[in-house]
Amino acid sequence: MATLDADDRAKLRKSQFAYVDRKGGEHLPIHDESHVRNAIARFNQTDFQSKTAKEQARRKIKAAAKRFGIDVGADSNVAKPAS
Repeated sequence: MATLDADDRAKLRKSQFAYVDRKGGEHLPIHDESHVRNAIARFNQTDFQSKTAKEQARRKIKAAAKRFGIDVGADSNVAKPAS
C-alpha cells in the first residue's frame, strides 16, 4: 500500500474517505487502488456511529472499488448490505 503521511492525508478531501464521523474524523481513505483494497479489508474493524453511516461507507467503498476495477468478493462484508 502506498504510504499516506499526515501531510498527504490532510490534503485529501472529505469525499475521499469512506467514512467521516460526527467529529470530522476521517476513516478509510479510498483515493487510490491500494487504499480501497485496505478499506475493504478493514471495513469490519471500523467503529461506525450508526447502521446508516456503515451502509453509506459500504456503498462508497463498493463504488471506489468499481472505479479502480477491484473485484469485491461475494463473501466480503463490503459486498452485502448490513443486516
